[in-house]
Amino acid sequence: MDDAPDIGEVTRLLRAAQEGEDAALERLVPLMYEDLRRLARRQLGHEYVERSLNPTALVHESYLKLGGGAMVAKDRAHFLALAARAMRQVLVDHARERKAVKRGAGVWERTTLTDGVWVKELDDDGMLVLDEALGRLQPRERQVVECRFFGGMEEPEIAAALGVSERTVQRDWMKARARLYSYFYPEPTA
Repeated sequence: MDDAPDIGEVTRLLRAAQEGEDAALERLVPLMYEDLRRLARRQLGHEYVERSLNPTALVHESYLKLGGGAMVAKDRAHFLALAARAMRQVLVDHARERKAVKRGAGVWERTTLTDGVWVKELDDDGMLVLDEALGRLQPRERQVVECRFFGGMEEPEIAAALGVSERTVQRDWMKARARLYSYFYPEPTA
């Protein structure tokens, strides 16, 4: 990634923004814009239904949702993790809006929870079910899923963003997958 921003510059700008320097956040966004669009394109690629958002719109709405949250980011990885969470919230909000308009017209499709890209297609119902399931996870497990699925981050990036070891990320991912699997595919009752 030749065009990736200098990690030290991103951290410096985040710290300056935390100290009240208004111009720092204005300089940070252009540095991170392509990374944010890459996250948005990856996330929108998971949507099954006709998209009402393009990557640029998702980045802009996520930034608005993020609001002052960018000011609490410690570094580039933490900023991207917060952005991934904001993108998830925007997508869930849009799914709720479309669902309210359609009132049940969407078709829920079964998803799998395997390594790699574990949800290939999400319609409005699927996005809402996933959001509900994520709400039942432990906070750090939810953060790992948000970073991995919504942010497309790898284990080292997630570990850096959450301030934990890679092994902890691996354990949280395994536990989250198991919990999500049991939520999506409950044991039949006799």
